[in-house]
Amino acid sequence: MPSPFPGMDPWLERSTLWPDVHDNLIIRLQAALAPLVRPRYYVAVRQRSVFAIVPSEPDFIIPDVSVIKSTKPADYMESAPVVLAEPMIVEVPVREKITEDYLEIVEVSTQEVVAVIEILSLSNKMPGRDRRAYEIKRERIFQTPTHLIEIDLLRDGEPMPFSYRRTNGHMNHYRILVKRGDRGRRAYLYPFNVREAFPVFPLPLQSGDAEPPIYLQAVLNATYDACGYDLRIDYNRSPEPSLSAEDMLWAKEILQAKKLIA
Repeated sequence: MPSPFPGMDPWLERSTLWPDVHDNLIIRLQAALAPLVRPRYYVAVRQRSVFAIVPSEPDFIIPDVSVIKSTKPADYMESAPVVLAEPMIVEVPVREKITEDYLEIVEVSTQEVVAVIEILSLSNKMPGRDRRAYEIKRERIFQTPTHLIEIDLLRDGEPMPFSYRRTNGHMNHYRILVKRGDRGRRAYLYPFNVREAFPVFPLPLQSGDAEPPIYLQAVLNATYDACGYDLRIDYNRSPEPSLSAEDMLWAKEILQAKKLIA
């Protein structure tokens, strides 16, 4: 089944699920764009290594209390039983080397990278080495004729920097930034909220070439359906991060209508 929501499904943002969603979105987006840009261009999946805290679902276990006999009781304890506190089993954050996928639109005849498409991960939006590394890459692209399409579908973390006029993009849940390599410092921002469908925007290519529209909503729906995320999400749990009371009420009404919750 496709995603139950008209736009972004906020339950997909859970830190333990998003890496899987991210990679599958990249693959589906590649498949959607490849026939639109051939034969002059091809769409390649590229990878970079990052050191990120890999999320997991910790098991919080409260075990029974153990009572044992002390073999050498202290004077004040005499032979009283010793009650040892049992710990909870948790996981500590460990930075692991992982790979993140992104797309490049490459001109066949010259092998020139015409556009880069990034779907942001949480590591891109949190302070630290991974964010700094991505900001450096971002700035380098800005100094070249290469176009950058930056897709931010995560409400958590700090949005990537941009200056804005006549827009409230910094207040929106999600945003798509299209920085054309031939527009200097000017970029195009497509902000939207959880109740809105994804905006349709053009894929920038070489000057004079027709620029196909990107239907990111269709890509998300196809990814959700093919990967069976309805079977992996417990919609009875709150999304991560949480929604406002008004948005949560709206989401529950949709989920109830789709019979995903009681």
